[in-house]
Amino acid sequence: MLPISGTFLDEISHDIPHQNWGRKEWDQDFASMKKMGIDTVILIRCGHKRWITYPSEVLMEREGAYLPPIDLVALFLELAEKHELQFYFGLYDSGKYWWEEGDFEKEVDINLRVIDEVWAKYGAYPAFQGWYLCQEVSRKTGAIIDLYAQLGRHCKDLSGNLPTLISPYIDGNKALLSSQSSLTKAETISIEQHEKDWKEIFSGIQSAVDIVAFQDGHVDYHELAQYFSINKQLADTFGMQCWTNAESFDRDMPIKFLPIKFEKLLLKLEAARKAGLDKAITFEFSHFMSPQSAYPQAQHLFNRYMEQLQKINE
Repeated sequence: MLPISGTFLDEISHDIPHQNWGRKEWDQDFASMKKMGIDTVILIRCGHKRWITYPSEVLMEREGAYLPPIDLVALFLELAEKHELQFYFGLYDSGKYWWEEGDFEKEVDINLRVIDEVWAKYGAYPAFQGWYLCQEVSRKTGAIIDLYAQLGRHCKDLSGNLPTLISPYIDGNKALLSSQSSLTKAETISIEQHEKDWKEIFSGIQSAVDIVAFQDGHVDYHELAQYFSINKQLADTFGMQCWTNAESFDRDMPIKFLPIKFEKLLLKLEAARKAGLDKAITFEFSHFMSPQSAYPQAQHLFNRYMEQLQKINE
């Protein structure tokens, strides 16, 4: 299997219960990440609608965001430095401008201001080592190429060319909103259309995005090898790193969302290894793989993973 060496930090969740951790719990979790071999943590988003992870003057003034009780960005940067992890900052998702209203320019505008504010506030932290463009798509949606290109270039120009990451998904049979009751859908993208769409997207964002980490949970397990191969070929063609975002939650269950069965995670990571992908990250350790998780199954998944990792390293 391709070992997991990165994880998202799911603060400002869409559809996963908050664990209400403070510094002590997060410190323990970062230590567990380090033990598992994780060297990279990625803030999934710094804010969504009115909820934010740091006291952003920009977002409180422009979006009416609520003042958070703790500066999680500073906390994560401090803990990343303590545990020798690289931190990638996830941008702001308005949840409305680009997604509901199709106003990609407004989404770009607010994020340009966030990027400036964040770099001035946190750029000196040694652990700040990259950026995550958090607007997730599966197809050539609206002006997504321009959005990625503008935001990625601004991040890189401002920060001395720190790497930028996107984590799109595949419009497969499991590409459903969490609010939908069904588990699969009939209409899905073909491998040919997926390749065509992403060839065009990559061509337009080539100088702005350094890393692509496709989510691996939206297609059937037997389809992964083909999609991984296409994704890797496209990334190589356009000079990008090709990671996999190995989802550690289960999309096959009617309860959304629980830790994944270890066999399924292992199958996905093995397919990523065979495809020659550069790195495996997960969404996401703290809820679905951590010994500290609110889900008891997560600790067992951690134990099974660690046993498999030991076998590989023997």
